[in-house]
Amino acid sequence: MSEDIVVLTLNCGSSSLKYQLYNWDKRTALCKGIVERIIIGGSFIKHEIEGEKPIIKKRECADHKEAINLVIDTIVGGKNPAIKDLKCIKSVGHRVVHGGEKFIKSVLINAQVLEMFEELKELAPLHNPPNITGIKAAMELLPKIPHIAVMDTAFLQTLPAKAYIYAVPYEWYQQYGIRRYGFHGTSHLYVSRRAAVLLGKKKDEVNLITCHIGNGVSLTAIKKGKPVDHSMGFTPLEGLVMGTRSGDLDPAIVGFISEREGFTAPRIISILNRKSGILGITGEFTDRRDVTEAIEKGNKRAKLAFDIESYRIKKYIGAYVAALGHIDAIVFTAGAGELSYELREEALDGLETMGIKIDKKKNKKAISRNIESVISDKSSKVKIFVIPTDEEIVFTEDVVAIIKGKYTDPHTYKYSFESPNYVNKMREEAKRKERV
Repeated sequence: MSEDIVVLTLNCGSSSLKYQLYNWDKRTALCKGIVERIIIGGSFIKHEIEGEKPIIKKRECADHKEAINLVIDTIVGGKNPAIKDLKCIKSVGHRVVHGGEKFIKSVLINAQVLEMFEELKELAPLHNPPNITGIKAAMELLPKIPHIAVMDTAFLQTLPAKAYIYAVPYEWYQQYGIRRYGFHGTSHLYVSRRAAVLLGKKKDEVNLITCHIGNGVSLTAIKKGKPVDHSMGFTPLEGLVMGTRSGDLDPAIVGFISEREGFTAPRIISILNRKSGILGITGEFTDRRDVTEAIEKGNKRAKLAFDIESYRIKKYIGAYVAALGHIDAIVFTAGAGELSYELREEALDGLETMGIKIDKKKNKKAISRNIESVISDKSSKVKIFVIPTDEEIVFTEDVVAIIKGKYTDPHTYKYSFESPNYVNKMREEAKRKERV
């Protein structure tokens, strides 16, 4: 074990922390899991080791540093630890949401890189700060091994100027780098590659719309395997309705509220990031599971939030169909994208004239985070997939490629999961259990 390359990946979201411990030489996930509801209360960890019953432990995590400590305690603790001690870990891969134009691919972290991340944190206030916290905490616990940043913006660097330049004074772009960057890049990369495999095509032959719907939400238009448009913008605030983020709105609202309430611009931006979206509409929910439960109890504002979110998704899909000309498939992924059949059905309802028709029975059954599913009707010209995202395997492959000196960039580097023979043992086990 000590000679094997074991990689720990940490994916700090705005209210969650996904992790995986992976033995590269054996191509085996030693364990994986997620800490959910960080900061918002009711925190817990779900820890999985292949062949064993998942372990769920409740522990309040006021921030991401506490969540990382919980992950470390779980990995090396208990009756059946995944590793004997932390010395087994040879490298750590970290998701970093916003790399601006300074970081266009994954990078080895040093003091200078970390300082540059600090400079960029205001561009992704819900994500870069916990990303940086995660890096610092992990580097403190594991100081003698390489730490790699996998940039969330890297896959989206192929957006053309007509998609990323805003209609504002051009000097703002030249002086301040104000442009559309896009986010959730590793997720969109992974599911687009898997969609190509399921379609039986090469990655540069497919036109796709990939829908990452978690607490953060983003859609990407992919033409011949490369992103050409994306819903998020200069920061992750633009685009779709999200858990706590407003998404698209008239920018004049900022000035209007500032005059009426006396709020500064930073305070209004904070409200748009942290107290808007699903939370802003419902007044109490961010998790779509809570929204669904509230709808069943007759909560009208929860129903309104659901309707607004699904309508916005539908509009973006329609726009991207127009931008691409034709599409081979639509892919749903991430928390709500993988688990909320209601949201998928409502978002695609009425798109039959575009050749998009969902099979409601298949869609209702596709509520597992472990199984790739086809939910399109047989008559649908466009395939509709639910593909559980696996950002951690992307992180792991980038980390190993960098420490071995073989990494190029996310478009030219060949990932193992692009192979038709790629097998995820966890998914195969899930399929076996469902058959039983």
